[in-house]
Amino acid sequence: MIGVANPYNLNCPSRDMLEFIGGKWTILILCRLHSGPARTGELMRDIGGISPKMLTQTLRELERNGFVERISHPEVPPRVEYRMTGLGVSLSDVVRAMEQWVVTNYPAILEQRARASRAA
Repeated sequence: MIGVANPYNLNCPSRDMLEFIGGKWTILILCRLHSGPARTGELMRDIGGISPKMLTQTLRELERNGFVERISHPEVPPRVEYRMTGLGVSLSDVVRAMEQWVVTNYPAILEQRARASRAA
């Protein structure tokens, strides 16, 4: 039987999921895939600063947890793309809201940082 998730409990495995979801690469990949399926090269191009190794590692973890699916097209040359699952879409809706919050509030955050620096 699976118990109730309690991320406040140090020993609850759901805490690892929050850490993974909160990772910058996870969030950026989910935001990008929210707009549609993408190949690895497209993700590399669209997500500045991510290394090929980190992209592969994060995509595998997203796939393992059921947030994205890897689609292999039987073509020559082989073509692989990643797209959101239903579970991934439900999570990306939350992540996209966070992204929009950052875009909206970033000027106020920068202003507060400047005030804090002047006060220090």
